[in-house]
Amino acid sequence: MNWKRPRNSLAWRIHHTKELEEHLSLTLDPKSTAVVLIDLQNAIVSRQLAPHAASDVVSRSAKLAEAVRASGGLAVYVHVLITDVLSLPVDRANPRPQGPIPPEALELTPAAGFREGDVLITKRQWGAFYGTNLEQQLRRRGIRTLVLAGIATNMGVESTARGAHDQGYELIFAEDAMSSLSAEFHQFAVQNIFPMMGRVRSSAEIIEALQGAEARER
Repeated sequence: MNWKRPRNSLAWRIHHTKELEEHLSLTLDPKSTAVVLIDLQNAIVSRQLAPHAASDVVSRSAKLAEAVRASGGLAVYVHVLITDVLSLPVDRANPRPQGPIPPEALELTPAAGFREGDVLITKRQWGAFYGTNLEQQLRRRGIRTLVLAGIATNMGVESTARGAHDQGYELIFAEDAMSSLSAEFHQFAVQNIFPMMGRVRSSAEIIEALQGAEARER
């Protein structure tokens, strides 16, 4: 007998609440997971960002990296050589610093928490895959899931996400550990693009999933 629960009945609500909870729950295998942090370097974290301040993005990103290391996963830091990025004809140019760029501007901010044993990727465009060895570093370590964070949401993070999605990686987006030049830029990517490529969660939810996996292995 094909019995259906009446819509809005108590049984129907309980059933669909459980379905929603299962859909939103996050389970990770830390050993096949990498946190990939985009462009947390001095020249970029000094800019005005929205909706999340650069200091908050850096702090939450560092906590994600710490959590993935502690659970047996991989922390990847990406920085861009701003002076090597091509300047092409566009309708809306991304502002660049005037005059020479000091070397320290291209270095990762210390607060991002880079440590010995982490992977450092140098790129010369928005995305972290093209023209780098990121793919090789991930595949050799058996990484299948990427947690993405950094600056800017709709530029470096989104471009990297698109490259990763095309190559078959599972994606998780740490919404409060990324930001952009405007809240509108950030929200459009987070609400309209990222949910079609992966799962959007808070950094606290991701850390909880990593710690939960670590606890289950004890």
